[in-house]
Amino acid sequence: MKERIITRRDFLRSAAGTAVAATLGSKILGKAHAQTTAKVVLIRNADVMAQPDKMQGILESMLDEAVKTLLGTGDPTEAWRKLIKRSDVVGVKSNEWPKLPTPKALEGAIKHRLLDVGVAEENMSIADKGILGNPVFQKATALINVRPLRTHHWAGIGSCLKNYIQYVPNRSSYHPEACAALGSIWKLPMVEGKTRLNIQCALTPQFYGRGANFFDTRYVWPYKGLIVGTDPVAVDTVAAHLLQVKRTAFFGEDRALDVPPSHIIVADKKYNLGVSDLSRIQLVKLGWMDGVLI
Repeated sequence: MKERIITRRDFLRSAAGTAVAATLGSKILGKAHAQTTAKVVLIRNADVMAQPDKMQGILESMLDEAVKTLLGTGDPTEAWRKLIKRSDVVGVKSNEWPKLPTPKALEGAIKHRLLDVGVAEENMSIADKGILGNPVFQKATALINVRPLRTHHWAGIGSCLKNYIQYVPNRSSYHPEACAALGSIWKLPMVEGKTRLNIQCALTPQFYGRGANFFDTRYVWPYKGLIVGTDPVAVDTVAAHLLQVKRTAFFGEDRALDVPPSHIIVADKKYNLGVSDLSRIQLVKLGWMDGVLI
């Protein structure tokens, strides 16, 4: 069956079905920051998961190419040094959901590059839960945000925006209205202005699910990619678009999730955290193109 490409209008139409979108209204949802654009890099490698002992090295190369392209430099070390200083204290906010965690090889690749930049090992920490009490995160001057791409019962998708939920003790209070308030977490003192890089791990994304903690291997596919950017909203917009296109290709329609990922649009329009308009996102695609979908 021929794939139907999902447009920004489709994405907004879906989001408009929630109460939060209704509350925001067409005035806010239709209001664009006309001069604002964002760059996102999608990089894929057909062999990234072929041999576990080589996976970290391939992921390091993928990250290097993505960061070079993102920042417009020809040297990976120079590109990383534009993001992270050797004097930085760096928290790498990962995700350890047991059914689809951030791969250890990807965490290792990030750590290796931080060491290459000159960050002292005692000044970096890779963690998910417990970051409020983690000394490195408490004094962090820079954050790297990395998580696996999947659908999510309360938020529509497991977004980079959603990945910072561990920065608040009352996490369930952010569930109403499709997690519309997630953007407010990015305004907290431990977070605001510190995130240098956002990475959606799309090696084996889950494109469909219903119910809390849903996981089914039928809805996971070997996409073998990373979605990388400095703008979390733009990265999540591209990620949500990819999952939507995959659902349409798989089911012949965009089968509904528990909630649409409207928190991404709210993060743009209410919290000014980035760009949620696909037409204003420059998507640069690198590497393996078979089945790229977007």
